[in-house]
Amino acid sequence: MDQIQLELLKQVADIHEVPQGAYNFRVNGQGAGRNTTEHIDIVTKKDKQGIDIIIKPGTKHESVHIPVVLSQSGLTEMVYNDFYIGEDSDVTIVAGCGIHNGGDAKSEHDGIHTFYVGRNARVKYIEKHYGSGDGSGERILNPQTIVELGEGSYLEMDTVQIKGVDSTVRTTKAKLADRATLVIREKIMTHGKQYAKTDFTVDLDGEDCGVNLISRSVAKEHSRQVFLSRINGNNKCMGHSECDAILMDEGSVSAIPEITANHLEASLIHEAAIGKIAGEQIIKLMTLGLTEAEAEAQIVNGFLK
Repeated sequence: MDQIQLELLKQVADIHEVPQGAYNFRVNGQGAGRNTTEHIDIVTKKDKQGIDIIIKPGTKHESVHIPVVLSQSGLTEMVYNDFYIGEDSDVTIVAGCGIHNGGDAKSEHDGIHTFYVGRNARVKYIEKHYGSGDGSGERILNPQTIVELGEGSYLEMDTVQIKGVDSTVRTTKAKLADRATLVIREKIMTHGKQYAKTDFTVDLDGEDCGVNLISRSVAKEHSRQVFLSRINGNNKCMGHSECDAILMDEGSVSAIPEITANHLEASLIHEAAIGKIAGEQIIKLMTLGLTEAEAEAQIVNGFLK
């Protein structure tokens, strides 16, 4: 891989050298390296673009890295990745996509990640999106995540997009069985004329299952963001969604919650807060020697940390 591709890998997957454990690198639509382990297998799909990641039951404290890099202007692809996570396992999955576009044609990566999480399994899923390049071509990312959580399982998702993506629609659909837990933490920053839409739908089907959706975002300049969250409480369950956003310049953010209780013991909460940076925060930092721009940057960085 060239220096641009290596930089993208560092940004989206924090990879500075070949990682330990299982991994699959995809560069400009082609496989660029793979490793499997005794407990984790990665198999190329035969009917469409993508891979199956198969994690054996009882696998503990292992990781899988599956980053995607596009550095060829004008490339558009759709990838299907399915994760089969065996019961009683405990693993970390690091995904993400970086696009460098130095040309005038759009570059786009669309991906559908489907998780089948077995009984009592625990998964930490990290997904970062990043764009770079000085070309006029758009950098577009449309990730879809489909989750089926088995009895007593736990999935924690950390998703980050803070630079360089012109347009994104991030769709997540989840179904939870008895005592399953889903935690999603999302961080987004947009600028220029960028557009970002988040669309969550969670069905709390199992008894004593729960979800916690937390979105933090910053909309700068003329960028636009939309946050939609739908939580359907279909059993005795707990559901919480939270959207906190900072507006700067001419930015726009819409938060659209929908919570539906279809069971007497469904407990559902939505919170939303959208506004500009408080003037007293900026003044306080400026008294410490920062410029106004530096103070704003400090506040934004702390908010998205």
